[in-house]
Amino acid sequence: MRLTEFWRRMYEHFGEAYAESFASDHVMSELGGRTVRQALEAGWEAKDVWRVVCDSQGVSALLR
Repeated sequence: MRLTEFWRRMYEHFGEAYAESFASDHVMSELGGRTVRQALEAGWEAKDVWRVVCDSQGVSALLR
């Protein structure tokens, strides 16, 4: 998954403003105690981060 597709799905699920806030502020144990942005910067694949977000936030099956 490309980062552009990752962010498109984040914006679609959360809305643009909340997606940015969630990605920067919400620490997730499933990401090793990192935020979404920190995990991506640490080298996590976008598809793996997206799966964590989907599983923890109840993302619609249509966006998975």
